[in-house]
Amino acid sequence: MTPSDGTLKKTPPESSLRESSMPETTLREMTWRDIAALTALEPELFAHDAWSDRTWWAELAGRPRRSYVVGEQSGTLVGYAGVDCGGEVADVMTIAVARPAQGQGLGTVLMHWLIAEARRAGAEHLMLEVRADNAVAQRLYSNAGFANLSVRRKYYQPGDVDALIMRMHLWDMTEDETEDPSEDPSESASEVRA
Repeated sequence: MTPSDGTLKKTPPESSLRESSMPETTLREMTWRDIAALTALEPELFAHDAWSDRTWWAELAGRPRRSYVVGEQSGTLVGYAGVDCGGEVADVMTIAVARPAQGQGLGTVLMHWLIAEARRAGAEHLMLEVRADNAVAQRLYSNAGFANLSVRRKYYQPGDVDALIMRMHLWDMTEDETEDPSEDPSESASEVRA
């Protein structure tokens, strides 16, 4: 739902309201006013890889090529994501959800926003790097349609943790417009990922 002020709101279906108490989440464009909250949250989520206020200023200065969004619950910043759309390949710059908001589906909402932004920019692929020891993030990315492409050994420091390079094809190239619509797609469909 997009209200007249341009923000995006995600409200869980009524059936999930009984199971969790997820507050309404509003997505809006990140601004320089968010930098203090971002730099406070970064060390909690990324420790040694945390971005500084200087990094955030540089990232926001990269617009319009770079797009960033924040998620808020009751006026508190609880998540954010950014993408660099520089041609046929877009890159996820960051995606994060504050610990109190984890497990509520906000990571999936942010991932869908990243994918939509990359498609809007005309990218054919969306790429990202993820720590090899971050199984939760890997599951989020795999569920969104990303596939492992390669490994960068000892990329994350300290700790010599490998980075998995993952890629998603943004446009389904397997559809054949001359395909017989009466044919059962479960019999002929095959999924190929790089």
